[in-house]
Amino acid sequence: MDRRAFLSSSLSLAAALGLGGHVTPAAAQAEAPPPQGTNGTPFTFAWLKDEARRLAGAPRAAPKTPVPARFADIGQDQYRDIRWKRDLMIWRDEKRGYRLEPLAAGFVYRTPVDLYLIDDGVALPVPFDRDRFDWGASVAPPEDGVVLPYSGLKLRRPRDDRWPEFAVFQGASYFKAIARDQIYGLTARGLAVATAEPDGEEFPYFSRFYVEKPEENAQAVRLYALLDSKSVTGAYRFTVRSGDETSIDVELTLFPREDLGHIGLGALNSMFLYGSIGRTRSDDIRPAVHLSDGLAVITGQGEKLWRPLANPRTLQISVFGDENPHGFGLAQRNRDFSDYQDLERRWDLCPSAWVEPVGDWGKGSVVLVEIPSDSEIHENITTYWRPKTKIPAGQEFSAAYRLHWTASGLAPNDIGRVAGSREGQGFEAPWRRYAVDFVGPMPAVGAVKLVATASAGRIVSPMLRPNPATGGYRVTFDLDPKNAPLSELRVQLTDGQKPVSETWLYRWVAA
Repeated sequence: MDRRAFLSSSLSLAAALGLGGHVTPAAAQAEAPPPQGTNGTPFTFAWLKDEARRLAGAPRAAPKTPVPARFADIGQDQYRDIRWKRDLMIWRDEKRGYRLEPLAAGFVYRTPVDLYLIDDGVALPVPFDRDRFDWGASVAPPEDGVVLPYSGLKLRRPRDDRWPEFAVFQGASYFKAIARDQIYGLTARGLAVATAEPDGEEFPYFSRFYVEKPEENAQAVRLYALLDSKSVTGAYRFTVRSGDETSIDVELTLFPREDLGHIGLGALNSMFLYGSIGRTRSDDIRPAVHLSDGLAVITGQGEKLWRPLANPRTLQISVFGDENPHGFGLAQRNRDFSDYQDLERRWDLCPSAWVEPVGDWGKGSVVLVEIPSDSEIHENITTYWRPKTKIPAGQEFSAAYRLHWTASGLAPNDIGRVAGSREGQGFEAPWRRYAVDFVGPMPAVGAVKLVATASAGRIVSPMLRPNPATGGYRVTFDLDPKNAPLSELRVQLTDGQKPVSETWLYRWVAA
């Protein structure tokens, strides 16, 4: 997507931002304006940037945690009982096309979030009122005079005389969404900082949300967020659209307090316990357990990559260097119930998410982090774009992208795509055997050539043959690692001159 189309589709947003690795000097710090909502102060995105810039240059106050202990210590089931009353949803009696539901703090959501509504250009705070919540049978409402902070918000959209939720912003800088008829799965982040670094990761959080009142029968809703952390502040604008898929336009400007050498844009978090490849650690009646099964990338040169996910025995980081990528995302390609056989957790209904950069992102890399896990409750997969250029303290950095939440498997429709990947014991130990199925538009038998390589060891008995069950092709080969600790595998189908399929990538690691 080019920037002009992005700005136009985001309701004619204001001045264009500097993107990617472009770094510009921060303006002089402005005096702190009065808090929003005081004396009818007008709200603008420019004001929010000034506020983030001011906070970046001021001594940082530790985040307040005024959550009463008995709410901070409740369990998940109790927390789920605390709900904003359905008949008091914000904009419920107005034909706005969207409804807003504030979320109370409690359970693991202990960082307070200030929530404002923007009406006619003025931001006013949403005050806490215990009578607007249902507290359930297991939770007593707060006592008189006790204020329970907010922790985030949900968005709802009408469908078949109902108002189901489709997006949630809650916890650190996390947010997630779904397409039509889906359930929640993977999660996005406003910003990743120092992910998988030896000194530990930093988790910025959205300390304030400003939600703009939609126009009548609006097709989009817009909200703004103020990001804060030890090393950086930021101003964010989200333009959210819900239909057959949900798209979120993200615009951000960061103000580093410290030099930022490792940040992640378009960060996605997911879970992969096991699947049809790398099953050696599983003993389960279910064929697969995962929120996503692969990383898809379209490079700046147009190459289409597919990397099946893994649950490694040790932390694994893969880096795909690139310049101005067309996009990347985590996909759930297996879409049949039979792929999982799980009635309790319908993995087949979880969304894929695709990050589509707007403008030039410059040089950098798509990073994939795979963390060992023995439980499906842990998000052990992270991917993001890491700019090559360090962002110095006192400089500002801006970027924009569109995030698609979709039932698509993020597969190409103009060339062959990977339909399945399997791994097992090879012809002799410690060889490993691989089978990769390709389907989709490809030349006829005899016009397709197989290119299979390994960065270490050797490829043994590579074979390409038609698969009558799928109408595509199956590639099989053994890897003889020859005492190597790891080997990067690469498989591609060509017509002898150009690719006719995705490039399949995988990392074998010695046990």
